[in-house]
Amino acid sequence: MRQLTTFIQKEFMEVCRNNKLMICTIVFFLLGIMNPAIAKLTPWLFEKLSSSYEDMGIILTDVKVNALTSWEQFYKNLPIGMVVFVLMFSSIVASELERGTLINILTKGMARWKILASKGILLLVMWTGCYFLTYGITYVYNDIYWDNAIGKNLFFSALCMYLLGVWLISLILLMSALANHGTGVALGTSVVFLICYLISVIPNVEKYLPTKLMECSQIPFGRGTPDDFTYAIVIIILWSLMDVMIGILVFNKKNI
Repeated sequence: MRQLTTFIQKEFMEVCRNNKLMICTIVFFLLGIMNPAIAKLTPWLFEKLSSSYEDMGIILTDVKVNALTSWEQFYKNLPIGMVVFVLMFSSIVASELERGTLINILTKGMARWKILASKGILLLVMWTGCYFLTYGITYVYNDIYWDNAIGKNLFFSALCMYLLGVWLISLILLMSALANHGTGVALGTSVVFLICYLISVIPNVEKYLPTKLMECSQIPFGRGTPDDFTYAIVIIILWSLMDVMIGILVFNKKNI
């Protein structure tokens, strides 16, 4: 356990030194600010554009915004944060393989599974902190300007997207065990996500896929209930655990 704790501390120091912690914090902070800001500026933008559209014979009616407008932006902007997160940490294992730094650690008696576990813990902590930073900022500003009570099951819908991020982390760990380069990890993670997204068009299959959780953005509007996502939540948890276990098994046999 001491080895694992020490390696986790080393990982946190690494993300601080290479500015990944700062970059992720800034990106997710800006996303949190953007959600209520865009909602707040929407009526002003429509007012500025109304005169131009009137010349074309198009009349723009007054736009009313509320907390749901901001939450809609939250779910639209969140994929940007996910993409940034995957791209930044897709080389979390591959970079050390390329530099050969893992060889010295392994020769000192460090178990391979602890290496993958420590990196997984780091990613989970980073994702949790960044995600709920965005969520918290959006929630607070929505309460200041409007009223969050208008939305239904806000935390549950946010939790669904959080679990989708956890699944992506498990894919990063699995692909890190399979690939030797960060590009391969990012590509593999993207391909799995894309395949799930394409399969979701098949009737009666979508509710079992992790990508089903992307539809949670409709819950605050009263379109859908938490029960609609039960299968997808169970599958995504089991799938994530399976990715981690397979990743550890593959990494244990990997030629480093």
